[in-house]
Amino acid sequence: MATGEVYGVGVGPGDPELITLKAYRMLQEADVVAYPKKRKGSKSYAHQIIEAFVDMNKKEMLGLVFPMTKDQAVLTEQWQQITAEIYAHVSVGKTVAFVTEGDPMLYSTFIHLQRTMKATYPEVPIKSIPGISSVNGVASQLGIPLADGDDWMAVIPATEDRQQMKKALLDHDGLVFIKVAKVLPMMIELLEELDLVQDAAVATKVTSSEEYIWRDVTELKTAELEYLTLMLVRKGCGVHA
Repeated sequence: MATGEVYGVGVGPGDPELITLKAYRMLQEADVVAYPKKRKGSKSYAHQIIEAFVDMNKKEMLGLVFPMTKDQAVLTEQWQQITAEIYAHVSVGKTVAFVTEGDPMLYSTFIHLQRTMKATYPEVPIKSIPGISSVNGVASQLGIPLADGDDWMAVIPATEDRQQMKKALLDHDGLVFIKVAKVLPMMIELLEELDLVQDAAVATKVTSSEEYIWRDVTELKTAELEYLTLMLVRKGCGVHA
């Protein structure tokens, strides 16, 4: 029997209208739509984005619980299990659309799937359909360009390495720090130290109906924000203005 295909489908940063026409077509044509599934049963972010375009009662839906650990052995085992679940559909000729918020090739769960699928089932065609990322989304919502002319711009996962984060701020004209919620107090301290508070903003679930944007980041020194939070810093643009 012919082997099916796997597509990583970027469904954008949150606003359903930001799904591309190609992504929409794939959601209609795919035999199976695979999506992140939360352990407690609540809807995942990507699942919410595609609700307007997929009839859940008519489409074969495959909910997958993704590993949330840094233990490499556990990660490897669980991704093998996820890949095997998808392969069970592909092996009988079905096309699987694996949806991910943002873009499949930018800090996405699809990257892990692609790597594992190629290593374990190299005969399976696996492709990606690009999507609009939250990086683009936050710039548009703020009306602040990410880069212009010869500017240096970076997308960086925020970490507890203070010196590394400081160097990034010093070396670039524009930055988007993803996964910033866990280190917000430190990042705000750095912005104050480098006199960049007026050039920074923080957003959660950007472009979605649950979006919230803080143009005065000093309000967040003791805040506990959710995982889908990012910080835009653009030198000289006066984000705070």
